[in-house]
This record gives sequence, structure tokens and C-alpha cells, in this order.
Amino acid sequence: MSNQGIHQKLVTLFSLLLTVLFVYTAVSKLIELDTFQWRLERMPYVAPYATLISWGVPFLELVIAGLLWFRRYRTMAFYASFILLGLFTIYIIIVLRYSDSIPCSCGGVISALGWKDHILLNITFMVFALLGILWSKKQYNMQSHQNTT
Repeated sequence: MSNQGIHQKLVTLFSLLLTVLFVYTAVSKLIELDTFQWRLERMPYVAPYATLISWGVPFLELVIAGLLWFRRYRTMAFYASFILLGLFTIYIIIVLRYSDSIPCSCGGVISALGWKDHILLNITFMVFALLGILWSKKQYNMQSHQNTT
């Protein structure tokens, strides 16, 4: 099997894994929306934006999850995944470094993770998104070249 075939299967796998992550976290937040917003109101630096974040983040997660399944938008969705996970990871690192108390606003199984585990999980999914970006672009360039010849 060629690298192109393996890369295509991995891009699909990364799309699936990111979709599961984003749908799971979005649904967990929406089911417990009051609790999610309450926790955000107690988090350093984001409290003034708690209402916007409590609705915006789950909505964005669901949009990204959907876009991952349209070949035309997949690369953009991988970029969005990378950026969203990166912003959250940077936020965690800043809060861990400069704040005394850090309430977790996550839901479901993910709320059982420690902060270092959160960072590791996010970095792992960021690597998936980055590889998805690289291999989706490569796949798109190969298809474009084949269509022009």
C-alpha cells in the first residue's frame, strides 16, 4: 500500500477522533450548560466572557466536527481544531502558572483528568490536526495535479 493510501486513511481516522472529541465535549457542555457557565464565571481571566464562551465554544466545536466530514472544508476544520485546542492549552498553561485556584469547566470523563493530562490530551489531538493539515493538503495537491493532466 502506498503512503498516499495510508495518509488518506489516517486523515479519515484523525477526522473521526477529532469529531468524537468535539461532539462529546460540546454535548457534555450543553447538557450541563448552567454548570459549565457557572464554572467559567469562576475561572480567572475569562469570567467576564462566561456567557459568550458557554454558548460559543460548544457551537464552534460542533461546527468544526461537521466540517471535518466535508472534503472541501476538511483542511480548514483541521486548522480550526488546531487553533481551538492550542488556545485552550495555552490558557491552561497560563492559569497553572499564574493562578492559585483553577476550577475545571470540562464535562463527562474528561473532567476526571488532571491539568497535565488535559495538556497531554490536547497536544496529542493537536498533532492529529497538524498531520491532518499536512496530509490533506498533500492529498488535495495530488488530486488537483491529476485532474489537470
